[in-house]
Amino acid sequence: MKKKRSQLQADFIVFIVLISLSVALLAFSGGGFISAFKQVGFSFISQTERALYTASSFVGDTVSAIRELADLKKKYADAQKKLADYEVLQRMNAETQAENKKLKNLLGFSETISIKNIPAEIIAFDSSRLYSGMIINAGIKKGIKKNMSVVAFQDGQMGLVGKIVEVGQNTSMILPLYDYQCSVACKLEVLGYRGITNGTGVVDGTLNMQYVKKAGLSEIKIGSKVLTSGFDDTSLFPKNIPVGIVKKIISYDYETSIQLVLTPVIDFDSVEHVFVLDTTASYEELVQ
Repeated sequence: MKKKRSQLQADFIVFIVLISLSVALLAFSGGGFISAFKQVGFSFISQTERALYTASSFVGDTVSAIRELADLKKKYADAQKKLADYEVLQRMNAETQAENKKLKNLLGFSETISIKNIPAEIIAFDSSRLYSGMIINAGIKKGIKKNMSVVAFQDGQMGLVGKIVEVGQNTSMILPLYDYQCSVACKLEVLGYRGITNGTGVVDGTLNMQYVKKAGLSEIKIGSKVLTSGFDDTSLFPKNIPVGIVKKIISYDYETSIQLVLTPVIDFDSVEHVFVLDTTASYEELVQ
């Protein structure tokens, strides 16, 4: 009996297995499984392709951005160079305009001098000799001769610079007023008291006007203007060229004259352009 029951159970299990295999074969034969498999595969491949596309797009966009950044840097560098060139041109233009204005002013100053004059520019200083010399870019070829007077304009005012002591073909040397060897016959502008003015050897120093009559002690005031008198023996300084301003009055009881300490009209540290006066052509006074 037990043996028969066991046989029935075994047959039932075989039957279930066969039924399962039949269902599986029907499913395969119907294409459902294959379709599902294809759908899963397609979905996986699609996601993979999408991921690859996104990655490649990112790489492409990054490369493009790097190229654009490089182009922008190059354009920026070019713009900076153009800006620098423009600034240089602007600076050169400003300097040219300033130089033209300066030359125009010099031309205007030159026309205010009734005596024939030769414009020149100070190009060097020579302090290796017994006196301090100013070298200008004009010489014999422009008509400059030894002992000619030299003036300059500052702040619209004319003042004496010195005299020519050496002349070359294209350059000349000025003995400046502040040199102790430069002597100029001068006078007080209003009072007319006369004397001899010498430098002290210092470019930014004072001048000394000596041999002024003591009678003028009560009349001469601080701030009085001193001009050339035109009575020089060694050079032809025209009359009425401003020389300096009275800064101090020195008087000693045992002397018959007084000494005046003057502040030069010209600031020799900043003078650049001068006018050499040709007094051999005319002895007219300078226009005030």
